[in-house]
Amino acid sequence: MRALIQRVTWADVVVDGQTIGEIEQGLLILVCAMQGDTESEAEKLAGRIAKLRIFKDEAGKMNRSVTDIGGACLVVSQFTLAADTSRGNRPGFSTAAAPEIGDRLYQHFSKALRDLGLPVETGEFGADMAVSLTNDGPVTIWMDTADRA
Repeated sequence: MRALIQRVTWADVVVDGQTIGEIEQGLLILVCAMQGDTESEAEKLAGRIAKLRIFKDEAGKMNRSVTDIGGACLVVSQFTLAADTSRGNRPGFSTAAAPEIGDRLYQHFSKALRDLGLPVETGEFGADMAVSLTNDGPVTIWMDTADRA
């Protein structure tokens, strides 16, 4: 699974003019299930993100996790993280998981974060969403479970 994680002071997601998810301090997590991903990858990614130390401590160093600060997560599905831009000018998305698998893993990932004690808001899988945020730092981190052995 792939995730783009942004440290935020605020974020929301809107579908059809209605806010369906909103957080204050925490993480906006854009997530994409890739072909071959399983629930195990979703759980590992959730665990890594929950422990990721990108929030400032008393000394101003990035030494605290979203769990440590009592922050929340806004999880938004984004299949475009699977973009292959190696040829031509139009990205390909053939490495993304099929929609039914992607939705299942997106839901499982969100549940895994909740199971770790984090408050989680979500977008709507497959919907045309408007995501707004105030990036804090800015801090933006890329994670891919395929990068770890």
